[in-house]
Amino acid sequence: MIYSQDYARSIDDVRTIVRHAKLDHKNLTNIGQAIYYPAAHEGQNLDDIKLLEVDDHILEAITNGQEVCFKGALNEKVVFCTESRTYDVKEAEISNSLLLVKNLKLAQATSRSPIKSPKGGVNTSMDSSIEEEDPETIDTIDEVERKDVVKIFHDYFELRQVKPKYRKIIDLLRLTRYAGPENEHLIDRSLLFRFKQLLDTVQCSKDEFQEGLKIYRAIEIDNRVRMLDLEYEYRVLTLLLSVISENSWEPDAIDKEVTLEAMQGIIPYEVVNGMFDVYTCLSERVPGRFQYREDLVCALFAEKILQHGLKFHIDEFLVTWQEALPEGFEVNEQYLRGIGIVDRESSVPCVRGLNEADLPMNLLGRLDLLFRTKERWNLDQIEPYIECFATPTVGVTSILAKYTRSLVVKGVRMYVSKH
Repeated sequence: MIYSQDYARSIDDVRTIVRHAKLDHKNLTNIGQAIYYPAAHEGQNLDDIKLLEVDDHILEAITNGQEVCFKGALNEKVVFCTESRTYDVKEAEISNSLLLVKNLKLAQATSRSPIKSPKGGVNTSMDSSIEEEDPETIDTIDEVERKDVVKIFHDYFELRQVKPKYRKIIDLLRLTRYAGPENEHLIDRSLLFRFKQLLDTVQCSKDEFQEGLKIYRAIEIDNRVRMLDLEYEYRVLTLLLSVISENSWEPDAIDKEVTLEAMQGIIPYEVVNGMFDVYTCLSERVPGRFQYREDLVCALFAEKILQHGLKFHIDEFLVTWQEALPEGFEVNEQYLRGIGIVDRESSVPCVRGLNEADLPMNLLGRLDLLFRTKERWNLDQIEPYIECFATPTVGVTSILAKYTRSLVVKGVRMYVSKH
């Protein structure tokens, strides 16, 4: 029995097929390519080859030799990461079979003459040399090359850009919150992560991962990434802020070196240096000096007040919050984003703590908890709790339109539970 892999198609075979297909040989080029279906070669696992659809960003990253990778533990949905973006991975079917052929020649590569009429969409390179010849005796194809199919694809991986999945950073680092060197004997060292270990575990790109560490105020201590205990972080920040008044500095003229020296022997250097980098930015007015970020400072003080889950009358909370802040900082309800909610629709207008990091990562479960906490939400209030589920193509408003009901109250669109 002759198997297809052992059979070599000849020029005569190709010419016969051309005549049966009623093709005009004038429109064909010199080289014919015979396609052979793949054989099960020893040591070659064709299942290891997958088809991946990429966008311009991924293509550029691969072309430039940047690192790309898949991430996902056993019980996680896999994601694809470049150095700066994260993509959800979904298997999709191809309506027609797609053949992967190695070294297949296209267009001009199959002709030994220059292409005369590229606008026509067909190769007429041989027209001038055969116009006077008998078409029955002249055949353009005079060479046949064998081309083996590497694999036949019926599906591919479809990529969709998504927001980075930061939740694992919180879940892993919360287990070993740093509360000062005096409490380190209580920490299980086997649960600590180096930067690279945590990066390989969390489902997001390297750039997004570094941004996530800033968002959750994580720093490196003894070559391990740590989140700080809230009480300890509050105490350290209060000490850092006190250096401003001690040196009579302007709010945007803070000297980093002097600040670090003032904390020497009181707070470990890595903690002071890490927190200073998190809570400050370069001064726009004084070169080489820094200023504290009001939004982060005010948010930590608010989180400290709201951490026990108590409700506060709005006016009482704002007064308490302002009195707790150092001189030069002003409260703003926008600083409560993601850590507390203002409920002016209840019988007693109040503020309560609601940290986004404590909510379920299941969208429906999160919405259920949100609407049990507060019956009506406007977009500004609910957005920080939903935006982690948004994508570049599906925004928060689209998610709310699908999973909630909306109504207009006094000219403001409010969202309520569907059920």
